[in-house]
Amino acid sequence: MVSAKDKICLQKLPQHVAIIMDGNGRWALKQGKERVLGHHEGVESVREITEAAVELGIKYLTLYTFSTENWNRPKDEVDALMNLFVETIVNELDTLNKNDVSLNAIGDLKSLPPENYQRLMETIEKTSANSRMVLTLAMSYSARWEIVEAARKIAVMVSQNQLSPAEIDEHLFAGCLTTAGIPDPELVIRTSGELRVSNYLLWQVAYAEFYFTPTLWPEFKKEDFYEAIVEYQIRERRFGMTSDQLKAK
Repeated sequence: MVSAKDKICLQKLPQHVAIIMDGNGRWALKQGKERVLGHHEGVESVREITEAAVELGIKYLTLYTFSTENWNRPKDEVDALMNLFVETIVNELDTLNKNDVSLNAIGDLKSLPPENYQRLMETIEKTSANSRMVLTLAMSYSARWEIVEAARKIAVMVSQNQLSPAEIDEHLFAGCLTTAGIPDPELVIRTSGELRVSNYLLWQVAYAEFYFTPTLWPEFKKEDFYEAIVEYQIRERRFGMTSDQLKAK
């Protein structure tokens, strides 16, 4: 069987891929299991896709791990997710270092339970020297929260005469976001068949290509990831220009 990986042009890889990992709960219900078991199975997909991204040479992978809205889920599910998070962070440290992957996190991290926050910060520190790929977890994250926080930072700078309103531009605003220093995603993948961005990286995905698949996240494996990359590579990214302008360029 020919793999989609064989169709990938390594010279045209997206530098940054962002994923909305959706469908863990529905996968579990389809199996007649508790929703939390879907999250456990979803961890296996995280391992596979991270490995696939590293093997291809993708530099940045950002995963929508837990949104601010997810705090509204049943307490038992939230508690189980937080416990799974700690367990996974501890267990994956050696693998991250082995694969030269640096862990990063964005979001309202201080809202995490203290143990989760501590484990996360420790792992980020222990992988900080790695340089093959940056794996970013969006934890307790929402794009609207992020944009408001950026606006608040700018307002403080203006109020303290560190900045004039005339100096505010897209570059400055982007530098106040939690993703400062990370290139915007060129490809956004969403699993489970839902066709929305769910408050994810709203500023950063302005020119991203979107790839929607009905596959539930626990069933999304390397071959599915390769197919998304192939689809990305056959699209024409014009950024407001015409096809003729792109060809001339």
